[in-house]
Amino acid sequence: MKEAGGNYQQIVPDFTIYEHEGILQLTINGRNAPELRVNQQYRKMLESYAEGAKSSKKDKEALTFVRQKLDSAKWFIDAIKQRQNTLLVTMEAIMNYQKDYFLTGDETNLKPMILKDIAEIVGLDISTISRVANSKYVQTDSGIFSLKYFFSESLSTESGEEVSTREVKKILSEAVDGEDKKKPLTDEKLALLLKEKGYNIARRTVAKYREQLNIPVARLRKEL
Repeated sequence: MKEAGGNYQQIVPDFTIYEHEGILQLTINGRNAPELRVNQQYRKMLESYAEGAKSSKKDKEALTFVRQKLDSAKWFIDAIKQRQNTLLVTMEAIMNYQKDYFLTGDETNLKPMILKDIAEIVGLDISTISRVANSKYVQTDSGIFSLKYFFSESLSTESGEEVSTREVKKILSEAVDGEDKKKPLTDEKLALLLKEKGYNIARRTVAKYREQLNIPVARLRKEL
């Protein structure tokens, strides 16, 4: 992945989603699911000090110390498992929500989705979902993406159906690609085109999306 300034950042995906016989499969990177357990030597040490603590103050103090360390280790392992579970349930919810996209790789199939949608599905705080979305990546058949890529604004069609702004932008991009360059489509005409397709979007909103797509105004696209 290329960063601003021309530097390249190597991304190691945290998850992998792939399709197998029409069914989506989700795996988590091993670094997010380490196999942790308490060394049996410390358990034996605890048993040894427990026996000696019956008659030795020194062994009793050692027993307390080792027990505290074991409790800390168990707490740490539980915390890692909880984090792993949070990552998995969040990614699984995103995968199921955007199932059509992951099966096809067509970004127009991305449904409008906000942090609240996923937070309600998995029963976690929006802030937790936000941290996962902004820090984790997933490998798909279409490439590697930050989880935040799958969250987007939404619009409502005249029939009340919610659609992703990505879908509208793709229609705009395709319309400009196929236009007569001698008579390029103005923002007003693009707004009318979208209205004909059921998207009641103001001209100024069309202009905003056009700018986000780095498409010049009609007069600058005109070819003689």
